[in-house]
Amino acid sequence: MLNTLVGQDSTSSLNRKLGLFCRPQLLVIDELGYLSYDNRHADLLYEVVSRRYESKPILITTNKTFAEWGEVFPNATCVVTIVDRLVHRSEIVQIDGESYRLKESREEASKRRRARKKRKTPAK
Repeated sequence: MLNTLVGQDSTSSLNRKLGLFCRPQLLVIDELGYLSYDNRHADLLYEVVSRRYESKPILITTNKTFAEWGEVFPNATCVVTIVDRLVHRSEIVQIDGESYRLKESREEASKRRRARKKRKTPAK
């Protein structure tokens, strides 16, 4: 979403894309914080959050605490304001646990090991 917004070459195309991200009943932003972004990206996220603020929900998944958002958007002055708007009247769900993908990968590896052992065991 942020790269799409940054890539707009005119004010009118940027406004059309902002409208696109402000229109859905629910906006889902997955894995925020996986990459770091510059000030322009932060400003555009602020714009989306502000336009949706108190009217339409945003669901964000991230592995970063709010205190770490400064690493995601280094030198961006609007980070505190973005977080402030996001947490106002929100529900924060913190999930502590092992990665489901890692768990699934371990289970698959275990199945493969058992299958190899079965093939190597001579029949009696």
